[in-house]
Amino acid sequence: MKPEFKARIIDKIKDEANRYDTNSKLAVVLDINPAQLSRLLHNDTERVVSDAKLMQIARQLNVPENKYHSWNTVKTEAFDYIYAQLKACQEHSISGIFCDIADIGKSHTAKVYCKENRNAVYIDCSQVKNRTKLIKKIAKEFGIDHEGSYRVIYEDLTQYIRSMTSPIVILDEAGDLEYPAFLELKALWNATEFSCGWYMMGADGLKEKLDRSRNLKKVGFAEIYSRFGSRYQRVTPPDRVGQEEFIKRQMALVAQANTAKLSNKEMYLRTAGSLRRVYIEIQKQKRNGQEN
Repeated sequence: MKPEFKARIIDKIKDEANRYDTNSKLAVVLDINPAQLSRLLHNDTERVVSDAKLMQIARQLNVPENKYHSWNTVKTEAFDYIYAQLKACQEHSISGIFCDIADIGKSHTAKVYCKENRNAVYIDCSQVKNRTKLIKKIAKEFGIDHEGSYRVIYEDLTQYIRSMTSPIVILDEAGDLEYPAFLELKALWNATEFSCGWYMMGADGLKEKLDRSRNLKKVGFAEIYSRFGSRYQRVTPPDRVGQEEFIKRQMALVAQANTAKLSNKEMYLRTAGSLRRVYIEIQKQKRNGQEN
């Protein structure tokens, strides 16, 4: 592993340490022991963890292997709206559901929020679809022991959340959760009422899943909808023309902030306004610049 890349990983670990009350909690999140973390925080990387483990930590903390792949976050309309929603949920221990079209920066905004605010955790529900994985992942992100008996983990998690100062759990891709996971989420909400903010995010499929389940009188979904605010938040206009203009504005801001060489018109023709495609086009541009 290149020393420059290793140094950027260590710098990111140091930044991440500021988000946790103790280094032992961060060690749990990174799946290393506290002694290893202590050495890394003191810039000692000699035979502490393997390069493979450092690479895993880099992926977890979004440290690009090539420094030229770094990305400038832009405060678009979607970013400001979602960030403000998350702030309100965390400060007042309330809950919300955000359902909007795909590819407007929901996940990126949530991840940035968690990096900038203590006691905020981001959960990609597409990676932890079942009940056990979901609860263990939330526990791990808060720095709680997530091995052993599920019931003990659940009880420790609820007790820890109630003892924290304004925590928030952000559930991205929530529509991917299995039915038992939704029921356990309702139970966890009940156990932490007025002690924790909750924010569920997804594209239009999440709204369809919740509405369909409520209409079918499926146990638990009416309660989940109620507990998460009884309405769906969105930032894009409801009509197609308005959405296209919204997407073009976002795309232009993101492309400009990341020094895209293509004009806005050319970028839109290549990407249809998809921020993921914009990212790919700009990375291609950077690679070509390095090669030249």
